[in-house]
Amino acid sequence: MMPIFGGRPRFADRIGSRLAFLLAMALLPLGVISVVQSHAVLREAEARSEAALTGETMRASDHAVRLIQRGQGAAAALAEVVRPLLADTAACSAALREVAAGSQIYSVVGFLENDLRMNCSSLDEPIDLSDTATAQAAIKAGKPLLQVSRKGRVSGTSVVLASHPVLDDDGRQLGVLAISLLHSALASPQAEISGGRLPVLMTFNGNGDVLTSSVGLANAETMLPRDRALKALAGHDRSLAFTALTQSGTMRVFSVVPIIPETLYTLGSWPAGSETGLWIRALPSFALPSLMWLACLIVTWFAAEHLMTRHIRSLRRAITSFAKGSRAVDTLDISTAPREIRELAEAFARMTDTILHDEAELEDMVHQKEVLLREVHHRVKNNLQLIASIMNMQMRQARTPEAKGLMKGLQDRVMSLATIHRGLYQTTGLTDIRADELLSDIVRQVVNLATGPGRRISVHTDFGDIRLTPDQAVPLALLMTEALTNVMKYAGAPQGMVPRLDVSLTRDGATMAVLEVSNTVGTQPPSAETLAMGTGLGAQLLAGFAQQIGGEVRIEETETLHILRVRFEIRPLADAEARNEAAQAPADTPAAAAASA
Repeated sequence: MMPIFGGRPRFADRIGSRLAFLLAMALLPLGVISVVQSHAVLREAEARSEAALTGETMRASDHAVRLIQRGQGAAAALAEVVRPLLADTAACSAALREVAAGSQIYSVVGFLENDLRMNCSSLDEPIDLSDTATAQAAIKAGKPLLQVSRKGRVSGTSVVLASHPVLDDDGRQLGVLAISLLHSALASPQAEISGGRLPVLMTFNGNGDVLTSSVGLANAETMLPRDRALKALAGHDRSLAFTALTQSGTMRVFSVVPIIPETLYTLGSWPAGSETGLWIRALPSFALPSLMWLACLIVTWFAAEHLMTRHIRSLRRAITSFAKGSRAVDTLDISTAPREIRELAEAFARMTDTILHDEAELEDMVHQKEVLLREVHHRVKNNLQLIASIMNMQMRQARTPEAKGLMKGLQDRVMSLATIHRGLYQTTGLTDIRADELLSDIVRQVVNLATGPGRRISVHTDFGDIRLTPDQAVPLALLMTEALTNVMKYAGAPQGMVPRLDVSLTRDGATMAVLEVSNTVGTQPPSAETLAMGTGLGAQLLAGFAQQIGGEVRIEETETLHILRVRFEIRPLADAEARNEAAQAPADTPAAAAASA
């Protein structure tokens, strides 16, 4: 039979959880449709936001980009112009000086030969650039190149270098035409963009080197994305927009626009909190439908809690408490509950009233039967004492010591039975008897009868809290009484010492118990055969009583102790309850017929 109450309730077993789950399944198709539509809307909003970022980035960096493109275009054009003039260094230098004079942003215009010497240039004298890394890179590249130098060899300040290879008719590289653009000329006052926001603008080449920066080259590193390298961003051939932390730890929105693929790129950066459409891009497509779906579940949960679950929980607590034995039934306040729950609570109240009334009648009936059973044991005890008195009178008229001894032994056993019934009517119930109360009283009575002014004995008891059925308690008490009678007869101790008696009843495992009676012996203790046999009746009674409780008598002898031990199985109290119910059955029932048989 499965337990009605027991086990830890799981969250998924609750009514609110199941209602929320069913509603979630019902709303799932709508949620999927909402996710798809939200994804499409977010993608469109993201595309528009990226387009806006791209346009603002290109517009904000238009000045520097146009100058760099002009310098790179001039380098490409001069590479063709200068090739016929290479034979005449003076004419070549004059032509390049004229170009540099006509532009306010070119600090140096010159032809860099393969040996890293610049003889033809806008300078007044030739210059050796063999120790300059930018010059080495320009010669080695073999293609148009944009570089940045934090400190130019001639200008002594930061410059952007645009170089273009100069080839002969056979396609061999003669050198490169290099133009140096001053950073101070590339920078221009920034205009506010889109509501007063000032972006950070940079340009960088295909190798990820920053060419220009609106915050200066010294501060440009702190404004770059932390988790993305510029060289990796230069590998894209279309515009990018993303949000990331800068090297200094602030959140910003970045936009990368390729001006000349693999050569020139511009990077715009805006504060994250003020970027138009940022919250839309940062929000996943399933976020809004999920929030709506979750809100529906929460509303359903609270609705179920208010209308039904809290009332059912109160009723459950009351039913569980009553089922566990509590008879304090509180009035449930479920006036606002649905009609079905109110009817269930009323049915529970009627059921508890009926059960409490029946239990009260049953307790009264049990009490009456206990009183009657105690009276039976009391009268049996009185009758046994009367028989013992008659035997005492008969014993006085006996003429031989053997007859008196036999009568005395029988009288002691009858008094022991009387003592047992006295203990039964003081401790008995209908189905169980406390062994500690019964055996403690028997030990006290037997010792009081066997000792007196001329004989003393030290008694120690240890009885566990063990409950026995009457069918097992009575033979156990008789067995212990017979054992105590033998102890009183044979117990002794060395000269000058008081004999000691130890009686214990303890559990041995879950279903077993051990009765142990031990006593000290004198200097010449009787043998085990003498102690067990005597007239022979004592040993037979011990064996018979042990058999009735399902045990076996074991006797151990040492130089100073005599130990009697009986180990037996404790019968379940349900056996006595079933027998009691059978005794209460009507006479014409099968149970009554079996009991009478």
